[in-house]
Amino acid sequence: MSTQKTVRQRADAVEENELRLEQEKAEQIVEALNTELANSYVLYHQLKKHHWVVEGAEFLPLHEFLEEAYEHVEEGADVIAERTQALGGVPVSGPTNQEQRATVEFEGEDVYDVRTMFQNDLEMYGDIIESMRDSIELAENLGDYATAEILREILVTLEDDGHHFEHYLEDDTLVLEEATK
Repeated sequence: MSTQKTVRQRADAVEENELRLEQEKAEQIVEALNTELANSYVLYHQLKKHHWVVEGAEFLPLHEFLEEAYEHVEEGADVIAERTQALGGVPVSGPTNQEQRATVEFEGEDVYDVRTMFQNDLEMYGDIIESMRDSIELAENLGDYATAEILREILVTLEDDGHHFEHYLEDDTLVLEEATK
């Protein structure tokens, strides 16, 4: 660990930015972005867990789908963190701080059946989608159209992946009932 003692920027501080967004507006948007970032990492860890523990007759396609889903979430989180920094803020990065900042809750360490895991994931997607829409509206109302556009692009992917979870949860399947017991 570094022995450097000089703090260049406190984690809760928003410095002046070169994007010429007023300080007060930047502070509000950074706050919203850090919430979205924290939510993203809670979802990421839950999807990663499900990727590791999924079992059953549909293991491989579900395993691969979950990998794609958590990769999409991680890509979006990276964009959110970089935008936070560009606005003069510090992206929330520690797991404890992310958990405290998040408005969604990790399902826990237990392993559930696939349907329950996917229902939990879909519920979290829905909560994050609603939060993201609120953050987009905030950014637009404060005149930060670039942040709104960045979040819109992430939202499209979230909604698409969430819709795929809906498809997996439909009750039509090729798996025989006796295979699920």
